[in-house]
Amino acid sequence: MAIGKIIRRSLSGEKRLNNVPKGHFVVYVGELEGEKKRFVIPVSYLKHPSFKELLLLAEEEFGFDHPTCGLTIPCSESLFVEMISRFR
Repeated sequence: MAIGKIIRRSLSGEKRLNNVPKGHFVVYVGELEGEKKRFVIPVSYLKHPSFKELLLLAEEEFGFDHPTCGLTIPCSESLFVEMISRFR
């Protein structure tokens, strides 16, 4: 299955609250403020050890006060896509 079918991406400025399918959640990925991308990913990724490491990075960077009012992962978009493409 192509990575594009697994992950749906849009600009973080767009409000797409109704476009999150059951069994998925939204994360915002990026290192620079204002340049974060929105990803809709399967809940099953939460149990993957590499994703747990990303969550620890987010906790260290933001605590529970995320600037986008959603879960923000402080890494490059390319690293994030590369990492989660290995989860399947």
